[in-house]
Amino acid sequence: MQFKTGLFFLFISIYLVACQGTESTKTLSQTADIENDNKFVAAVERAHKKKTFLSKKAIQANIRLVFRGKERMKAVLTILPNSTKAMLDFKDGNRLQYVEDKVYYSPNTEVTKKLRFDAYTWAYFFIFPYKLSDEGTVWTDFEQDTLQGKSYLTQKLNFKAGTGDDPDDWYIAYADKETNLIEVAAYIVTANKTLEEAEKDPHAIQYLDYKEVDGVPIATKWLFWEWRKEGGLTQELGSAELSNIQFIEVEESYFQPADGFKEL
Repeated sequence: MQFKTGLFFLFISIYLVACQGTESTKTLSQTADIENDNKFVAAVERAHKKKTFLSKKAIQANIRLVFRGKERMKAVLTILPNSTKAMLDFKDGNRLQYVEDKVYYSPNTEVTKKLRFDAYTWAYFFIFPYKLSDEGTVWTDFEQDTLQGKSYLTQKLNFKAGTGDDPDDWYIAYADKETNLIEVAAYIVTANKTLEEAEKDPHAIQYLDYKEVDGVPIATKWLFWEWRKEGGLTQELGSAELSNIQFIEVEESYFQPADGFKEL
């Protein structure tokens, strides 16, 4: 998973160039003033109120992840809108955070291979619609615009070599034709895998139950799926619930790692 702009990872990303149909062209042209040559990206960023989002100090939410019927994580996620810093405060009192490309954790945290993944991935999924025009992103047409019987605006995202930790990751973004909001993002995760291995098991995140927070639409439920180019969303893998979503005021020192924290 990938956190572009020197950030990172996976699972959870969304992206699109102008589509060719009459209906699609009309929808995209209405948002062409968002100052992006890619009309798809411009439309999505405007629909998600990117300018308003970036004007905020920080955004915070309670997040609960469940995979295969078991709770995977329960924490409070806080992130800067420009995605340069984020932290997870877990229900057991431990904290995991990143500052740019460095990951820090509280002393009692259990260190696993997923620690760096967790530090970046959930924050990335949360602000996915605001990462589409990051440096190093490369958008191309994706020929298949139908998913589960519904027609979408679609594009595929790749990354220039040297971008982030996993430049071989790719994403296919599906945006609603009426709202231009991201509904699904298919992706591969090449962390600890070869590209060939990752492409054998692509996944997708489905964004549901959008609610406005200070005028900014935020998905309050995520579903994770196995995804196939021909079969679409096949088997459900897990879900996430987001609650108490709010923009907050923070000082620069808020994300300073506490004394005794360790660097991954």
